Parts: sequence; structure tokens; C-alpha cells
Amino acid sequence: MTEPLSQLRVLVVEDEALIRWSIAETLAHRGHTVMEAATASTAVQALAGTKDPIDVVLLDYRLPDSNDLSLLEDVRRLRPQSAVVLMTAYGTPEVTRGALERGAYRVVNKPFDMHGLDSLVRDAYASARRH
Repeated sequence: MTEPLSQLRVLVVEDEALIRWSIAETLAHRGHTVMEAATASTAVQALAGTKDPIDVVLLDYRLPDSNDLSLLEDVRRLRPQSAVVLMTAYGTPEVTRGALERGAYRVVNKPFDMHGLDSLVRDAYASARRH
């Protein structure tokens, strides 16, 4: 008998409303609890403002109030147990290397296939549990 798939708590940090909605809907449809933030400041508020675990953070690299890896550093500091997947349309080797060095599970280039999103989130969560 297979073990039922666990429901994860995911924070989606993305300033483009349609992309944020698409990601949130895809994950909610798979049974996950999804929180949303459109800016770095609302993401930090969400991370600091709840005692509940946040299993995975899907983090856009460029936001209106953040366009470097400092928000990733804040996420890792505030929620060291959370897995972080950095999403970017500006995926230079330097950004990718810097994100991985700062503890991101993976860097995905936008646009990406929504069909693989549930697996990506689950893999990121599983990886964070092993560390």
C-alpha cells in the first residue's frame, strides 16, 4: 500500500499576478496549502508572521522591491528549515551559483512547465528534510 502524499505549505513569492495565480492554483489543486506574496516585504511579513511551518518557498528573483539574492538570504535566515526554489527569467550562471551557495534547492528558469511543479515542490521538501 502506498503512503498518501503529504500536503505541504508553500509560499509563492511572485510579483506578476497571473504567474502567481497559476502557480498557486496548480499547487492548491494538488492539495497543498498556498500562501502568496507579491513583494519582498510582504514575503518577509508572511515568513515572520506565522508560527506554522512553511515547507517550500517559491521565490521570484526580481521583485519590485528586490532584485538580488538578499531576499533569499532573508528567507534562509527566517526559515532555515524551508526549502527554497528560486524562479528567474534572468538565470545567469552567477545568479544560479549564488542562489545555490546561499541554500536554494534549485533555480528554475521562467517560463517553466506547470506540470512538473508538484514534483519540484515535493523534491525540494524531501531534500530539505534530509539536511
